[in-house]
Amino acid sequence: MPPSRTSSTRRLRTRRLATAVAVALAFVATAGGTGSAAPQGPASTELREAMFVGNNWDGTADVIAARGDFHRIGRLNVIPDKEERLREIYLNPVKLAFFLGVRSGPGEGHDQFVDDMYATPDGSAMVVSRPSFADVVSLDLRTGRINWRFPVAGYRADHMAVSPDGTRVAVSASTANTVHVLDIATGRQLGSFKTGDKPHENVFTSDGRLWNMSIGEVTTALDAPWLDWTKGDRRITVVDARTFETVRVIDMRERLDAFGRGDLSDAVRPLVFSPDEKKLYFQVSFHNGLLEYDVATDRITRAKALPGNPATDPDRTTWVNDSRHHGLSISPDGTKLCVAGTMDDYVTVVDRATLQEGPLVEASKPYWATVSGDGRSCVISESGTDRVTAIDFATGRRVASVDVGDHPQRVRLARIPADWTGAEGS
Repeated sequence: MPPSRTSSTRRLRTRRLATAVAVALAFVATAGGTGSAAPQGPASTELREAMFVGNNWDGTADVIAARGDFHRIGRLNVIPDKEERLREIYLNPVKLAFFLGVRSGPGEGHDQFVDDMYATPDGSAMVVSRPSFADVVSLDLRTGRINWRFPVAGYRADHMAVSPDGTRVAVSASTANTVHVLDIATGRQLGSFKTGDKPHENVFTSDGRLWNMSIGEVTTALDAPWLDWTKGDRRITVVDARTFETVRVIDMRERLDAFGRGDLSDAVRPLVFSPDEKKLYFQVSFHNGLLEYDVATDRITRAKALPGNPATDPDRTTWVNDSRHHGLSISPDGTKLCVAGTMDDYVTVVDRATLQEGPLVEASKPYWATVSGDGRSCVISESGTDRVTAIDFATGRRVASVDVGDHPQRVRLARIPADWTGAEGS
């Protein structure tokens, strides 16, 4: 007897359901084969404060808590495209020469894979400057994949800065005497400007300006004070942060001479502004101390020499990249300065009113200083022992240390997804 219309309809529905299930299973299997994780529900859009730590020689960035015990949350590989980049470099003799030059010079025999890092405003990505690869990349914090890549002019990328609204990132192209300003979300260049020799630190200020400090040549052995003129054109270039037109050039050589400190280098290293941006505190090459500059009157007003470590080699050619002290931060209330005594192996908190230093806290080649998320601590990178240490601004004492990767340098505050614990494959 022929089947009824009802039973035929049931069989047709059963076949359609089986087909749909098979297609779904095939899709899941394919997704699993490409390394994608099974769906875990919607990603959290809530953000939390953290700190990025760039492990310069590792090619990784650790993400640590921004306060408390500063425990490590996770790690990101910032050179997922390493093989591709190295292939490009080895096939280009000029690029290879500069790549090896970075290794033998500022890299102290190591490749420099990460210098500076910032988070995008939505917390979805980390933007990283990579000196040895002469570029800036945006890395998806969830997947670890590259969102965009911007090759800088010349052959080395250096320090960065992010605009107050978080939408633009400035990066120094140190061998091209150029600063690029990029859209942080897309990597599109918004503008650029020329600087002195070897642009280094960048700082945005609230008046709509961008300051760049060029430090000149720091890898030669011509370090005697009478040979300081061989280091090149070192100056502060201040531009309009929207038009990138130069509005001011500050030659610290003239200001230092007028202050009676012609013995000091005019290569401005790390610096911080007072909260009202009326005073500028900065370090210079070869000096164990800091100086104060009044922005309105355009003159140096005070200088502070900090103790030298008797164990520090007096031969200036042994000091890393002409640094003696390299790392400076200021408490949110502007009352305390935190100084990383790089070659003297200590960190100390200095009272801004009196310039009197506090306890000298032992630290191994501290190379950067910033401020914790709650503003209570100065956070330094100890590049000699591969850890990050927090110093209490109030007491000047160590309150926490956490192990990180190989040769940490820059440490930056960031906001990341609240549920983030590491990228896929990192």
